[in-house]
Amino acid sequence: MKADLTKRLFRAIALGLDKDVNRLCRKIIEDEGNKGHVVLANQLESILKTKKPTSGNEVPRTDSERVLQSLPLSRRYQDPLVVKMTRATLRHFMVLPESVEVRFRRIEQEYAARERLASFGLRHKKKILLYGHPGCGKTLGAERLAWATGLPLVKVRFDALISSYFGESGINLRAVFESAKTSPCLLFLDECDFIAKSRSNQNDVGEVPRLVNTLLQLLDDFDAPGLLVAATNLDKQLDKALFRRFDDVFEVLPPGAEEIERLLKTTLSAIKVASNIRWEKLSSKLVGMSSAEVVKVAQDAAKSTILSGRGEVQNDDLMFAISEIYKREQN
Repeated sequence: MKADLTKRLFRAIALGLDKDVNRLCRKIIEDEGNKGHVVLANQLESILKTKKPTSGNEVPRTDSERVLQSLPLSRRYQDPLVVKMTRATLRHFMVLPESVEVRFRRIEQEYAARERLASFGLRHKKKILLYGHPGCGKTLGAERLAWATGLPLVKVRFDALISSYFGESGINLRAVFESAKTSPCLLFLDECDFIAKSRSNQNDVGEVPRLVNTLLQLLDDFDAPGLLVAATNLDKQLDKALFRRFDDVFEVLPPGAEEIERLLKTTLSAIKVASNIRWEKLSSKLVGMSSAEVVKVAQDAAKSTILSGRGEVQNDDLMFAISEIYKREQN
């Protein structure tokens, strides 16, 4: 058996891809027959036709499990093009400015009422583009939407998708979109900056620029039963044609003073805090920071309290954690 065929077979077995396992086994049988190994080919054929024993303990697979059992693979190396996140691993709690919270809630409400909307000839928002500074909560927003809608989150692996071979990256991207049609999921294109930049960028050469047109076409044709969420740190550099392909495009804004105070208190909810903490002053010092940085301040203060053996988080713990964040920003 050729080494490449062996590796592909083992990958299919490891990923539980029954259809691919069957196809590769058929290929092996065909190869053995062509080599004149008729007896071996017949024996392998008999083994393949053997029915898998079933037990009364087997539970039928749900739609979510089926989509995760048929993950698309790269054309050349048969590497998984996506990674899955189960519901148990999804984060969904967010503290957002009201203007942003309204946008997220509307997407969730429309998905829940999608059949009712369809009866009036209306379509729910299926394609969403989130943009904003790193750490502002774009990835968390995608996880929240998956959790709220009950959809499994399937995240595209751009490292496996991009190929140096002409046209292969586009084929891989199409395979990802095709897989989203087989069962409802939230298809997540995280940090899609490098395939979403303007087509007028003359500095980009090779396979990546060709993906922009492919992506635009796939977005035009996207009609999968779930949702598609893309996230990017860019806004001005994005191809303007890309914005028109989405049903909703909005910036995930950094938290204001009110949201920062809520984030701090929520993150510290599992530990006792001093009654004299000056929340308003602390929050004002963190304005302009991302949600991730605010959460880190609270977590660092909590860790210092636990490691020191003190019973409650003090104002000084939080002030010190804030100073450390500023030092990191300056370096």
